[in-house]
Amino acid sequence: MTTANPEETAGAAPERLSLRSWIGAVAGERLRTLNEALARPLTSYYLLVGTTVLLLVIGLIMVMSASSVYAYIHYDGHSYAVVKKQLMWVTLGAPVAFIASRISQRWVRRLVWPGFILSLGLLVMTAKMGVSVYGNKNWLALGPIQIQPSEIAKLALILWAAHIFAMKERRLHSVHAMVMPVVPGILLATGLVLIGHDLGTSLIFGAILLGLLWVAGLPLRYFTVASLVVGTAAVFFVGTSHERLARIENFLDPFKDLQGAGWQAGHGLYALSSGSWFGQGIGASQQKWGDLPEAHTDFIFAVLGEELGLVGTLLVVTLFLVLAFAAIRVARQTRDPFVRYVTFGVVIWLVGQAIINIGMVLAFLPVIGLPLPLVSYGGSALLPSLAALGLVIGFARREPEAALALAQRKRSRSTGLSAR
Repeated sequence: MTTANPEETAGAAPERLSLRSWIGAVAGERLRTLNEALARPLTSYYLLVGTTVLLLVIGLIMVMSASSVYAYIHYDGHSYAVVKKQLMWVTLGAPVAFIASRISQRWVRRLVWPGFILSLGLLVMTAKMGVSVYGNKNWLALGPIQIQPSEIAKLALILWAAHIFAMKERRLHSVHAMVMPVVPGILLATGLVLIGHDLGTSLIFGAILLGLLWVAGLPLRYFTVASLVVGTAAVFFVGTSHERLARIENFLDPFKDLQGAGWQAGHGLYALSSGSWFGQGIGASQQKWGDLPEAHTDFIFAVLGEELGLVGTLLVVTLFLVLAFAAIRVARQTRDPFVRYVTFGVVIWLVGQAIINIGMVLAFLPVIGLPLPLVSYGGSALLPSLAALGLVIGFARREPEAALALAQRKRSRSTGLSAR
């Protein structure tokens, strides 16, 4: 039996200690650099712009891939017909987001009541004369185009509720002041959506309402009651639709009825499982060849996982988390109550809908027909989402420190040009 040399042991210990010290120093330096970057006044602004652009680019790539087979069949052999439409919506949405980021808050607040009334009017028209798609009457035909008024209503309701709460900021200790008229107004819009059997959108409306009430300071006991009411209503409306009831019964195990109610969820899981770590490559999805319904809309995340793998799906999830982080940072730092309520409302809407969509594709939630914001195909959902993000980006760039940093940057640029 041999024993270690005491001198060698003594020499190895400082070596191990110095290695640990070096790793700790490097990690500490990286953490300090990250904290310094996050502390800069324009960080939230750049994060919001960057994540929005990246999600749009990923969306265009995935819509092009996921819709190619569908477009070839339904558009006389034109494989890029759907992505061309999506590119048109992005081209229209970019100026909308830019204008929303530059419009003054005073004008936005002047438009909240007309926007609220217009959205209710469109929802009423949809309930009476809407077009049914997959059992949900949530589309409205306006001449040659169809719109989904509930997508417009999401933004309109957030702006309207934020305006009301901001006006009542000093009286929000009263439950009555907090509830009236926001709760009845959003419940009215939710009821109009439920007339068309659109359970997914009604859940988003409910999430927006509960989220804004939480930010406004509603006592916790009221959320317990609200959760019971929402749960009971959801169970009731699920029971009114045989198709929806079948989806609820099969979402935990889609393969139990793969040829029936579990078809979409099951093939979504097939797509994700075949993607492995790095995916099959862009355009190489097999499930989009007719097996996976709504591959370029509600289930685009499944195609993304099949073609880009776990790395691609984690990238999209990370981008939504960064978007939420930057927006919540704006909401926490602002002193303007309207900005705070609008920003939190937009986060609840877009990130909450992304969570529901991804959970639906992963079979953690039943299939309820909600697109993945900024990624799925569709102009009715994309334009209001970009308008909402444009408003939040405008709030970020108008924060006092951010506005000062932008002004200094413009002055330094103009000085440099003059010197030349």
